[in-house]
Amino acid sequence: MSTMRSIWKGDLSFGLVNVPVKAYSATESHDRKSHQVDKSDGTRIRYRRVREGTDTEVEFSDIANAYETESGDTVVLTKDDLSELPVERSPEIAITDFVPVDQVDPIYFDKPYYLEPASKSPKAYALLRQALEETDRLAIATFTLRNKTRLAALRVIGNVMTLQTLLWPDEVRAADFPALETDTPIKPQELKMAASLIESMADDFDPSKYEDTYQTELAKLIEAKADGTQAFEPTPAATDEGDDDEVADLLAALRASVKDRSTPAAPAKKTAAKKSPAKKAAAKKTPAKKTPAKKTAAKKSPAKKAG
Repeated sequence: MSTMRSIWKGDLSFGLVNVPVKAYSATESHDRKSHQVDKSDGTRIRYRRVREGTDTEVEFSDIANAYETESGDTVVLTKDDLSELPVERSPEIAITDFVPVDQVDPIYFDKPYYLEPASKSPKAYALLRQALEETDRLAIATFTLRNKTRLAALRVIGNVMTLQTLLWPDEVRAADFPALETDTPIKPQELKMAASLIESMADDFDPSKYEDTYQTELAKLIEAKADGTQAFEPTPAATDEGDDDEVADLLAALRASVKDRSTPAAPAKKTAAKKSPAKKAAAKKTPAKKTPAKKTAAKKSPAKKAG
């Protein structure tokens, strides 16, 4: 944690218990930095804050925010006005409820922060952390960050408590799609095959096996451009040929997917296939045995006539 810079300091509070903590951003962006330029000659593009209809530049300290009232009027609020909001002066993460983990849908999760114990004795921190794990619950809390009241969930990841900001209920849009209202019939075979496909792809989550391929390919493109070389082979233009051969039936597509996922079992099928020639060989031997028997009988017949 020594290489990280805390962005917030205050107390976790629930009941009469206060736990001093520091908050650190738990994520960071690895996107390549860039700036806008004129593509004709690479001259950098700059933006200036100017008054509308003029070329007069305005200092950042002189810029305020205009808000619209419910009646449609415009009200200008300065930074001093906004600093009067009482929530800005609240230096605590106030826990209001402890709820079951599975009741908070991940769609509400926003930005995560690590919480570091900030007191000389970390016992209160450790006690709350272990209690959350033992009860399998999340602590729902509110706190103020950058002049705004935030809703958050306190949860444990490994041995650290994490404060995950949550979207407010009115920030999550309803999925209002006409197609969802349609009663779509699902065949039992389709459901069984879909479940089979899921099982064939089942695994434990390991984030280390995934890679940000966009950033990797972007780095290749940047280096190739700098060297004056071509980074990638040209991609063939997509054509409509072969569209008729694509699997149109859902069940057939599922079967094809399951078959593709089960390719490691192919050697067992090959072993079984090798047994077929053995059966054919046995079939050939049967007529071979019967032929001499007939010839022997034919030789005995003249012997009887001679007698």
